[in-house]
Amino acid sequence: MLKKILSALLGGDRESATSKTQASEPVEYRGYIITSQPDNQSGQYRVSGLIRRPQAEGDDLEHRFERSDMLPSRDACDAMMITKAQRYIDEVGDEMFKPDPRRASDT
Repeated sequence: MLKKILSALLGGDRESATSKTQASEPVEYRGYIITSQPDNQSGQYRVSGLIRRPQAEGDDLEHRFERSDMLPSRDACDAMMITKAQRYIDEVGDEMFKPDPRRASDT
C-alpha cells in the first residue's frame, strides 16, 4: 500500500490517470470516416479521435484529431467529437492530410 501511495505522489501512476478508451462506431460524413476515441483523464473525457479518407489505392489518408475540450460524459464527448470533426472537414477538407510545415525537418 505504501508503494502505491509513493508511486502516485511521485508520478509513477500517470499511465492509469490517462488512458485511451475504446473507439466508438465510425460515422461517415462527406466521404470521410470520423471515429471518436476520447482520452479518459481522471473521469473526464478529452475530445479526440481519427478522421480518415478512404482512397481507391487502398492506403487511407488519416488525421489524428485532438482538442482540449473535456466533458464528464463519454456520450457527450463522442457527440462533440463528431460535431467538431464535421466543422473541421467543412473548413479544411483534404488540407488536413498535408504535412505540418512546423514539423518539417530542415534538410
